Amino acid sequence: MVEVSFDRSPQTYRHWRLRTDGPVAWLELDVDEQGGLVPGYELKLNSYDLGVDIELHDALQRLRFEHPEVRAVVLTSAKENVFCAGANIRMLANSPHAWKVNFCKFTNETRNAMEDASAHSGLTFIAAVNGSCAGGGYELALACDRILLIDDNASAVALPEVPLLGVLPGTGGLTRLTDKRRVRKDLADVFATRSDGVKGRTAVDWRLVDEVVPRREFRAVVERRAREAAARRPRPGDVQGIRLGPLERETTGDGIRYRYVRAAFDRPGGLVRITVRGPGEEDGWLLALTRELDDLILRLRTNEPELGTWVLRTEGDPERVLAHERRLLDAKDDWLANEVLHYYKRTLKRLDVTSRSLVALIEPGSCFAGLLLELALACDVQYMLDGPPVEDPDSPRRARLALAEANFGLLPMGNGLSRLQSRFYGRQDHLDRLHQEAGRRLGAAEARELGLVTDAPDDLDWEDEIRLVLENRAALSPDALTGMEANHRFVGPETMESKIFGRLSAWQNWIFVRPGASGPDGALRRYGTGRRAVYDRKRV
Repeated sequence: MVEVSFDRSPQTYRHWRLRTDGPVAWLELDVDEQGGLVPGYELKLNSYDLGVDIELHDALQRLRFEHPEVRAVVLTSAKENVFCAGANIRMLANSPHAWKVNFCKFTNETRNAMEDASAHSGLTFIAAVNGSCAGGGYELALACDRILLIDDNASAVALPEVPLLGVLPGTGGLTRLTDKRRVRKDLADVFATRSDGVKGRTAVDWRLVDEVVPRREFRAVVERRAREAAARRPRPGDVQGIRLGPLERETTGDGIRYRYVRAAFDRPGGLVRITVRGPGEEDGWLLALTRELDDLILRLRTNEPELGTWVLRTEGDPERVLAHERRLLDAKDDWLANEVLHYYKRTLKRLDVTSRSLVALIEPGSCFAGLLLELALACDVQYMLDGPPVEDPDSPRRARLALAEANFGLLPMGNGLSRLQSRFYGRQDHLDRLHQEAGRRLGAAEARELGLVTDAPDDLDWEDEIRLVLENRAALSPDALTGMEANHRFVGPETMESKIFGRLSAWQNWIFVRPGASGPDGALRRYGTGRRAVYDRKRV
């Protein structure tokens, strides 16, 4: 497949039009049929591929950071009689399994980002469905707070994946029907097994949409609903946004380097070594770091699938990390500080659902404290050097880590729990003890005793121990590791988000490799040919 870049700006969009009008922004989908990310398909009827969604992701980031005056966002289509036909079927049929999975994962993260902006950034999203709306198009509408459907006796909403394609609505459609819109499960069953969808008053009665509006009134009603929604939201209207300029990035065959993040590839070992640098005196450190880390995660997930183990290190002064955290938290009622913290939260969540083995190495000179300690806690295993630096055995320096306020619920995972709560699930007494340790600099022995690291080899054994850990990881089944890690990372209660990335994604991934969907006679291959798909009728 092609090397994918996630760099976009409104000036380069091929598929979306973004404009703002005071407190209301308009995001109009106008897909360029010839603008597919890879050759081999046309993006007809406002269908989309990964490139279309990369632009949407960029637009959402710019609305949060560059346009704090916006309080309502209207998503609609610039084409007549079609809102969005969903994910492009030819793209799905011709893509390898890993591409399909990464595509669905990224689209889910983008829809979740819309809901996060609604919950935490004072934005209301309104889907103005001005034509036929099927599959991923309806899933885009489902991510909004309110859905208005044009009432013209033709336009309908539909989730036709099961009857037409032999797959599932992979961007959270089934889950959002029942958990978000509270559609009765029997009606959700009927809806998801009919290919023609539901329109008009029935769509309102079934809770599939909030309102149907006659064609002649549609634009005026959408405008009015957007203005009403904007008036109810508290986002500031008298502040200046900040520009999200291009990332400074150096890419070679051996790695990727940014200002605060660098990644070195070890292709024979199947791993990438990621180093995150702590702050100096600059106030904009966390935003810059988060943008770089987010970009790196996306690039590695999409372009480097065989680098199955990510080894995370930090370097810098932990005191400066904690000071930066305190400044952000002292100003968290400020719109920009709020946006930075939530962006970092979403990037950590992206790490949580990444199907790679994550290993944290805590060494002398590292700065795993507070906000950056969350990177270590997001990893599957953590190893801390108990002794001086390996290269300087006479040095008095020792590795330290520090808990802070950021580790106790400020940056929750998709299951609604902090990473400490997930690590020590059901052990409130231990969490209370950890809270008492916040602010202290913990050495290797204390960190191991408190359960904050997996092991703490001494300086004599460190290099051999870590080499064995990484070699053993590389020798195991990547598929089995992906399933194991996903089960271990998310404990406790289910949320809509954890269902989408766990239950729904697991089933969709399995269905994608079944012959009924992706085989030569499967529904994805035969869609639009006039020939019926051939299904294996055994239910297992």
